[in-house]
Amino acid sequence: MRFQLTTLFAVASATVAVASPTWAALAAWAKGPGGQPAPLHTSTRPSISCQPHHPSQPPPSPPPRNRVCYVESHNDGVTDDSTYILNALHSCNNGGHVVFAEGLKYTIGTALDLTFLEHIDIDIQSYIQFTNDTTYWQANSFKFIFQNVTSFFKLGGNDVNIYGGGTIDGNGQVWYDLYAANIYTLRPVLIGIDGLHNSILSDLVLRYSPEYYHFVANATNVIFDNINIAGHSTSINVAKNTDGWDTYRSSGLVIQNSVINNGDDCVSFKPNSTDILVQNLWCNGSHGISVGSLGQYKGEYDIVQNVYVFNVSMHNTTDGGRIKVWPNTPSAVSGDLQGGGGSGMVKNITYDTMLIDNVDYAIEVDQCYGQSNLTLCLEFPSPLTITDVLFKNFNGKTSKKYQPEIGTFACSSATVCNNIVASGINVVSPNGTNLAYCLNVPQADLDVTCTTEYLGFN
Repeated sequence: MRFQLTTLFAVASATVAVASPTWAALAAWAKGPGGQPAPLHTSTRPSISCQPHHPSQPPPSPPPRNRVCYVESHNDGVTDDSTYILNALHSCNNGGHVVFAEGLKYTIGTALDLTFLEHIDIDIQSYIQFTNDTTYWQANSFKFIFQNVTSFFKLGGNDVNIYGGGTIDGNGQVWYDLYAANIYTLRPVLIGIDGLHNSILSDLVLRYSPEYYHFVANATNVIFDNINIAGHSTSINVAKNTDGWDTYRSSGLVIQNSVINNGDDCVSFKPNSTDILVQNLWCNGSHGISVGSLGQYKGEYDIVQNVYVFNVSMHNTTDGGRIKVWPNTPSAVSGDLQGGGGSGMVKNITYDTMLIDNVDYAIEVDQCYGQSNLTLCLEFPSPLTITDVLFKNFNGKTSKKYQPEIGTFACSSATVCNNIVASGINVVSPNGTNLAYCLNVPQADLDVTCTTEYLGFN
């Protein structure tokens, strides 16, 4: 249905609200053919199903919304539209449908606490970009308690559905360059979730995040479907730590049917991530589907349990399926990433059906993460247990980096690793071998040829 502006105002009192409506602002909205105003419309909420595997609980099934709010925009790519956005979200909270109109550009220059959302659809048809004011964002972005995570905004609440096919842009290039000059720069994640429940994010394009694309904390029963992630640096400074998803203190998550081009973990299960399904992903340039890192903080007990990863295609990555645990001694990956000494458990993890294409290690189990001195790692083995882990139906070819090895199974002691199994591992290195470094893991459970020579430090 094509709405004319007069028609829009005629129905506004009954079903439609416009945040801070003014004739001048509406006239400046997106133009269609011939310079005429483009039609205002709402997107149909996608019907999401989880196939072929199903989560531990049914997907959210929200009711229809009863009113619509169109978000106003300055549409100049410079002026902060945060007030307009908050007005619309408050106006249509508890039963409404908020629309970021197609053809517009929205600019966000203010840190937004969106943890108040309840029973709302957010329909992003447009282009949203965060400002490049790194001084403001480092001082005002929301800080999480894990590592150095901060976010442009905090998304939380109950029964929140975000979709629409639009683009969210983190303006990452300025951050890639700044981090190269100062590794202690606090780079915001693109989508920071804190306390979101019974919600679905789908049909979104995410570009140029300064750091992680998603940090999902304190969330339950949330589905991510059909998310397109990409963002590379145009300078010599690499876009680092751009994980697709990092989960933390969350359960009942589904991540599926998505394409990820990034520079770090495609998906990473951080401490206390349980009951998670990942399926039907295409990952390029990443560091794999990773459990961890865990055991970073002394005195903390980390759990990752009941994770199923199915049908993932890995291209040009450092790892395929990966478990990374800090040893029981101070260690450092980099100046801004250090740790070791924490305990916990990894239990009931399955990696099922993975395509390996130019991947350095198809499988990596590493209890010496961050510690290049293997002798020191064995002297101070991790107290974090790894049990009931299955890698199966892996096919393809690794890169040349560690050939003749295609993977590593390295536990810091035999007492903390039990029932780690690899079956149907039809992966070879470029020279045709399928060797793997094995340490404190029974070879009988591994469908590879074990070697005691570790090439991972090379």
